[in-house]
Amino acid sequence: MPPCAKEMPMPDIEKIQSVVDSAHAQYSKAPGGANADYIPFLANIPSDLAAVAVVTAQGQCASAGDAQYRFAIESISKVCTLALALEDMGRQAVQEKIGVSPTGLPFNSVMALELHGDKPLSPLVNAGAMASASLVKAASREERWQRILDMQRRLGAKDIAMSDELNRSEQTTNFHNRGIAWLLFAAGYMYCDPMEACDVYTRQCSTLLTTVELATIGATIAAKGRNPLTGEQVLKPENCACIMAEMTMEGLYDSSGAWAYNVGLPGKSGVGGGILTIVPGIMGIAAFSPPLDPVGNSVRGQKMAAFVARELGYNLYKS
Repeated sequence: MPPCAKEMPMPDIEKIQSVVDSAHAQYSKAPGGANADYIPFLANIPSDLAAVAVVTAQGQCASAGDAQYRFAIESISKVCTLALALEDMGRQAVQEKIGVSPTGLPFNSVMALELHGDKPLSPLVNAGAMASASLVKAASREERWQRILDMQRRLGAKDIAMSDELNRSEQTTNFHNRGIAWLLFAAGYMYCDPMEACDVYTRQCSTLLTTVELATIGATIAAKGRNPLTGEQVLKPENCACIMAEMTMEGLYDSSGAWAYNVGLPGKSGVGGGILTIVPGIMGIAAFSPPLDPVGNSVRGQKMAAFVARELGYNLYKS
């Protein structure tokens, strides 16, 4: 267990709720950023929404703001699909067939493929996420999709579901990802039909969840793969370590290094406005607000999640 989790006692839920309330009060109306406009569904989400939540490894919950509003999971879904690929294939296969290193380039970069022999490098960029979806064991497109959706639900909550409206919006604008899928196929890094992988990947990004459900995904990974609300052992403990390592390296796109430097915890963002960060062994912290910075990370979400981690004293790199 990391030093911060071992040396610091779990705060009581009243303390956690107080910190969550303060985070929301201070940053829920912070200026800056704009909704993702390249996906029509996301462009139309009210920009004033904001929420923050904590779910502990013992199943305690604290939240503030619009914590029951259902928003698009988007790239945070990559964490769940990576989890399933690790469970199906093992850590060595994921490392060999996808890669586990940061690209140093934007999440949808074609140049990153060109520079590395068309190998995706990371499961948390678009190329690697489609390769991860293709690695999932399935006899058909629908089985592949249902297994990925089931993993999201087992990690988070049974009410996580795909939005048909969002999926249509995504499927009609995903031409760049289709091109990446064909490049992966040509290079031998796609393990099912490339358009099947792209379709399923697009669907996995089109599910809706609440901030509390997102924090539950984090809490499940924090608790070595055991969902603290359902009691199910969803993942092998050793796979949780791999997931958090990937989140540290590539979870917040081009800002991943800055997040590790300033916050000191594994994180993952999505262009739907979600932010997830994990305190290993302790809790999942989630935040949501649609306006994004130029990299694609929620402006308010980063501030709220970082505030909670800092005020509770969690940073893996501080002894």
